[in-house]
Amino acid sequence: MRRPCWKMQLRARYATAPFGGCQGSRREKYLRLSRLLSGLVGMALLTPLCAQDFPNPLRLTDVVRIATQQRAEISAATARANAAAQRPAIVGALEDPMIAQSIDHYPFGMMEDAQARGRFNWTISIEQRFPLSDIRRQRSLAAQVAAQRTEVDVDRVRLEVALEAQLAFLMLVERRAMVRVLEEQFELARQLVATSSARYASGRGPQAEVLRAEVEVARAQAAKRKLDAEIRAAEAMLNASVGRPTSALVPVIEHQGRLEAPPAAENVRAAALSARPELRAGALEIDRSAAEIAVMRAMYGPMASVRIGRSSTMAEGAGAMIMFGISIPIWRDRLQAGVAEAQAMQTMARADLEAMRRMVEGEATAAREIVNAERARTEALRQEVVPRARMSVEASLAAYASGRSTLVSVIESSRALWDTRIELLMADTALANAWVRLERATAKVMQATP
Repeated sequence: MRRPCWKMQLRARYATAPFGGCQGSRREKYLRLSRLLSGLVGMALLTPLCAQDFPNPLRLTDVVRIATQQRAEISAATARANAAAQRPAIVGALEDPMIAQSIDHYPFGMMEDAQARGRFNWTISIEQRFPLSDIRRQRSLAAQVAAQRTEVDVDRVRLEVALEAQLAFLMLVERRAMVRVLEEQFELARQLVATSSARYASGRGPQAEVLRAEVEVARAQAAKRKLDAEIRAAEAMLNASVGRPTSALVPVIEHQGRLEAPPAAENVRAAALSARPELRAGALEIDRSAAEIAVMRAMYGPMASVRIGRSSTMAEGAGAMIMFGISIPIWRDRLQAGVAEAQAMQTMARADLEAMRRMVEGEATAAREIVNAERARTEALRQEVVPRARMSVEASLAAYASGRSTLVSVIESSRALWDTRIELLMADTALANAWVRLERATAKVMQATP
């Protein structure tokens, strides 16, 4: 007999005790309600938690969104930024005060008498040290700039994660699109086998042509088995790039290539120089170096120490004590070296930022030209090369069927069509990769994230 589901069991269990008119005390009603809620919560907790599932069909924007939500690298960078945000409160605080108890004078000559009367000098005090310069504020400012730089690094990590996910997605798009090309090639090989078999049956062709045509069928089947493994590898890489289990299923992919022209070179360079997080991090590094210079210069100021407490002497009895001291920063060589070191670090940060500007500008310009190059190749293959290769196969196959050509010419035409189709597919993928890298160079991939 089939066991009723849990919904029916709960309904039968609590049907006799509705909330408005159940029997028993109010305590029993609350107890039953708590048991019901705890059971539902327990079933929810026992449900296996998995990573965010892919929508069907899967698009490039979905991959970017899921990757930026689930990748552990972004969580680690965010936690690092949160940790750096606590640093200003740490470095800007005063030192912990010290509570000290001391025996200032214990007479040896009259030890027994002193112990009997409790007569010796003692002190209980609280001591606090604090700087007389603004070094605490300068350290806090330097830590704040460092925390802002760490926050900018989160954007850089997000860009890298999105780039990796997009490249993995495009790789899978290429592998799955290659299946259609291979199926067409396999159908062409089977048609060639049928034509050669018909010629052999009619006595117009040798058996070697049939065997040679069957070789092409076997070659296509071997390529199909290899492609199946490559597709599984691409699916595992895509799952890993978005933070999902590598064995998770990948649904149907929907991807439309971008054939439009890229923006103007001036616009690309301006977008890269204004939006790249690496440049923002470089500018913040200069600000941090300037704050470190201020910290080193503030170390020229002395430190003050205040001590107050209660004391007692053998002669005067109980009383109060107070002490005020100032440190003397006389080791100027060390202080000057600290300032010189901070100034050198600032010079290095300025040079790094200038070099990074040139590299970012060159990277964005090169990425734009690569898009133009891949567009030209893709258009030429799609509009001129592949149609002519297809016409060559059809003409050679018709000539071979009528006995006006050889099998070798048909196989060569078939191989040429296969090569051009694969080249077109790789060109489409290269064009998509070029667009992705151009968006990374201008930091526009962030627009696809929520």
